[in-house]
Parts: sequence; structure tokens; C-alpha cells
Amino acid sequence: MATTNSKKTLRFAHPFQTNVPIADRQNVPNVGTRMTDFVQTKLEPIPVPQREPTMTLAEIIGDAGAAEIAAGKSIIFHATGDTGLVHGEMQELVAESMATEYNVANPEKSPAFFLHLGDVVYYDNTDSGYHQQFYVPYKNYPGKIIAIPGNHDGELFKYDGTSTGQKVSLEAFQKNFCQPKPGVPPAAGTIYREMISQPGVYWVLNAPYVDIIGLYSNMAENPGYISAPSIGNKQKDWLTKTLTNIAENRKKGSKKALIIAVHHPPISTSGHSSSTEMLADIDDSCKKAGIMPDAVLAAHAHNYQRYTRYITFNGIDMEIPFIVCGGGGRVSQPVETATGAKDGDHSFDKSLRGNGFLTITVTKDVLTINFTQVSEDKNKHFVTKKFDSVTVNLKSNKLK
Repeated sequence: MATTNSKKTLRFAHPFQTNVPIADRQNVPNVGTRMTDFVQTKLEPIPVPQREPTMTLAEIIGDAGAAEIAAGKSIIFHATGDTGLVHGEMQELVAESMATEYNVANPEKSPAFFLHLGDVVYYDNTDSGYHQQFYVPYKNYPGKIIAIPGNHDGELFKYDGTSTGQKVSLEAFQKNFCQPKPGVPPAAGTIYREMISQPGVYWVLNAPYVDIIGLYSNMAENPGYISAPSIGNKQKDWLTKTLTNIAENRKKGSKKALIIAVHHPPISTSGHSSSTEMLADIDDSCKKAGIMPDAVLAAHAHNYQRYTRYITFNGIDMEIPFIVCGGGGRVSQPVETATGAKDGDHSFDKSLRGNGFLTITVTKDVLTINFTQVSEDKNKHFVTKKFDSVTVNLKSNKLK
């Protein structure tokens, strides 16, 4: 005979597995009526930036390097996410294939840097973990690397309940990406990789032809947040202020492309779901500032997804690519087939279950994003294939 009160026992392990509308649900004590109610209470504090969260390209690659790129009339950079893995063969193959796009003889035509879209390290945020999962795989990648943190970079506990090595969230990430000054971090060991001094875990990069805003969407498995009652609104308020400054510079005639990068995807159908409340936060900041991004980059789902968001903003019809590129090395996740069908304000245009990286090129008139698929042949060498490409006309705000 059962001794527990079966009337209070929930049918499902996750109490939100229900078709009952939110307004009609009964509140679950200490949980709420939605999964997001519970998740928001478990977020970790966002580290305070060590200085104003603004970077220039010269801080990353030096004055001469930045001048070469400005004179070359375009900037190129790499991006991908979800790479951390001990003995990650695919991660190394992706890194090797990215490295082939560098030409020492023509640095101005080479990528300026690699923007890591988060989840640099999984389950081992220690010097040893960074050495194995970051410095070793990228030992032959010639470019500088900047990053936004992913959920695994901020976690404090592994799945088995033991410590990840961090006493406070993002301790290891800051030690390697947010040093007081540029240098080779201890975790690099005998691998010489000079890391820059990012001002914090969220930032804006002012570069020739493009402004890039990097956001931290916290450590929940899903969804992502840039603000919440438990972590406050400081990052979102900073985002609004930063977007406002960019909008004012555009009015003065300094129009550049604007890219927002965040680990949790605002729009996603496979691997992980969309972070709709986070997108609402971003939209709110954009509306207050009077500016919308020309593209949004994310990761988290270990696959490739490309969406086009159709919006009318300040009387202008815009077509904005929302890209998920989380195939930087981890085992890929299944993904729905993109048909181009429209769902609400966006269409799902391209998808791939596989690994790869983005090569992004920006001039004063166009923003082009190419996705290269990377696979392994029978000899364990990388094989690349140009899988997808999208170009935004920065004058018309439409896709070409």
C-alpha cells in the first residue's frame, strides 16, 4: 500500500510538460507555472567588467594590423561555438581547416580574429581543462581569439554533482580571456598563445566596417537570459546604452554593420529551443536605441541553422539573418530540415547536422556570412565543403 500522498504527486518529472495554457496552470510551490520561472532563480551573477566593456580592433591585433585591414576596405573574421572536448578530433580538424584561410604574406586578406561563440570548455573549468580543450586544439591556429561565454563556461557543477573547478561562475573564462593585460595565460603551458585582455564577459568591439556586441546569456542549459530578477538588468541597460551610441554614430555618417553575438540562440528549432524572452530583451533594447542588428550569431545547438527574420523597424523593411553555428567540435545534434517556410516573423532557410565554421566578411556596403562544413576522411584528414552563404545589403537592409 502506498504511504505517500498520491494526490500531490506530479505526473511528469518536469512539471511543465503540459498543454494547459500558462494562465490556467496551477502554481507549483518553489517552481512556478513555467520552466522559465524556475530557471531564472538558478542563474549565476554576471561578473562586473574590469573596465568599460569596449574594445577596438587595435587592442586585439595591434595598430599596424588594424590599419592594414582598414586600408584593405574589408574585414574578415571566423566564428563558431561549442568546441570544448578532451582529445576532440573534430575540434582540431575544424581548427586546422580554419587556419588554411590565413595567408601570412597577405595579412589584410586574412581573418582578423576568431570569435568563439561560447562553450569553450565542458565540465572542467581548470587550467588543465583549458589546456586540453582550448590551447591544444588551437595550437596551430595563427589568429587571435576572442569569446563570449557559454553556459558550460559558467557552470559550477558537473552532471555528477562534483565541482567543475570554479569557485565562482566564469572564474576560469576570465582568467584566460579577461586578463588585466595581454599575455600567455598559465593554462597555455608550453603552447605560446598570446591572449588579449577583454574588458569583461560582455563587450562591444569597434572595428573597421563593423561593430560587434558580445553578450553573456548565463549558465542555464536552456533558455538564455541577459537579464532577470536574480541577476538584475545591468547587462541589458549596458546593451541599450551601447546600441544608442552606435545609433548616434550612424546619424553622424559613420554607418557600419552591426552584429550581435550571444551563446543561446534567440531562434532555434533543433538541439535547443529558442530563447524567446532573451530575444524580447534584445528587441526592447534595440527599440529604445532606434537600431536593429544586421545579423545575429549564436551557438549552443551542435548543428547549423540559418533563419531570416522579417521585420519593419522605423518604417524600414529589414531582412536579418539569425544564425546558429554550434558545430565547432562537439558531437553534432540532429536538426530539422529547413524548407524556407515562414513561421511568424521568420523563415527557416538552411540546416545541417554536422561540424563547421563561419567566415564573415564586411565591407562598407555588404555583410557576407559563409558556412564551411568540415568532415573527416578515412585518413582522419579534414574535408571541407562550402555549405551555405548569405549576404546582407547594408544600404537596403535586404538579403542579396
